[in-house]
Amino acid sequence: MAATMKDIARRTGLGLATISSYFNGGNVREKNRIKIEEAIEELHYEVNEVARGLKTNATKTVGVVIPELNNVFCAEIISGMEDILRSHGYAAIVCDCRTDKNLEREAVDFLTRKRVDGIINMPVDMTGSHLKEFQRTGKPIVLIDRMIQGLSCDCVLVDNEMAAEKAVTMLVEQEHHKIGLIGGPDEIYTARQRMLGYIKALKKHGIPVDEKLICHGDYTIQGGVQAVEALVKENPDMTAVFVTNYEMTMGAVIGLNEMGVSLPEEISMVGFDNLPFARACRPALTIVSQPTEKIARETAQLMLARLEGKEDLQEPVVRKLQTDIFMGKSIRRQG
Repeated sequence: MAATMKDIARRTGLGLATISSYFNGGNVREKNRIKIEEAIEELHYEVNEVARGLKTNATKTVGVVIPELNNVFCAEIISGMEDILRSHGYAAIVCDCRTDKNLEREAVDFLTRKRVDGIINMPVDMTGSHLKEFQRTGKPIVLIDRMIQGLSCDCVLVDNEMAAEKAVTMLVEQEHHKIGLIGGPDEIYTARQRMLGYIKALKKHGIPVDEKLICHGDYTIQGGVQAVEALVKENPDMTAVFVTNYEMTMGAVIGLNEMGVSLPEEISMVGFDNLPFARACRPALTIVSQPTEKIARETAQLMLARLEGKEDLQEPVVRKLQTDIFMGKSIRRQG
């Protein structure tokens, strides 16, 4: 028969209240903690997490809903967050919604039924309607990479507008004036911010914005292939292109290779994310590099701060991080 808390009480001589406090994270004297842990080991006691969750309304789980599990950016952040959450006794339940709003809603509904203590979401549905029901529970929500207007919750993202502005400015400083943009879906907050940075850089240098040089992709490799092919065919005078996410950056490189267009002799390029890929390319790609480790750390710490109440956080927190630029050899000076 499995050991019970009463068995631990008999073995240690401590009261049930003290033992219960230990299991629920309360303050217990050091000598009593040692006694309890020795008894747990001797009796092979196993905590019934389901029963404890029903009693404390805490399951020690955090739901994570992301658009694509095979996206390198998402995978790196999930890995970093899991390490931190696990070190604080929390498990992560990860749901991949395939960039589908309906699947995203189903994932949040599933996590709500599982009574997770909080949800971390890189949202696809920018209305935020999929999170409204969970928010009514009073449990914390932390958004990654994308803000949702009208949804009051914490958010961790990078300064996407500044990142894009710096990338395009680099190209302008090398005398490029016909610069293509392979952006993301217009409804995605991140994509809009990066496009704003592109436009801002051009306007600062007196370069008119040409709609023919702007192509909206779908954050996939094939989307990058199709976008760069369309831009090259429609804009024979284009000398450079800025690609705004990793999958489309890989696709753009593939597309240029298949068309026989050489980097940087015929077209200069600045891509996004994944330093190993950038270094593996020949020539090495110049890319905007996002601080994925820091994003993961800030997100997990914000969630833990809400769950454990160790910080006095009243209003929603927005943490905006800066990007770096890895200088490869994919930019050639014009003229």
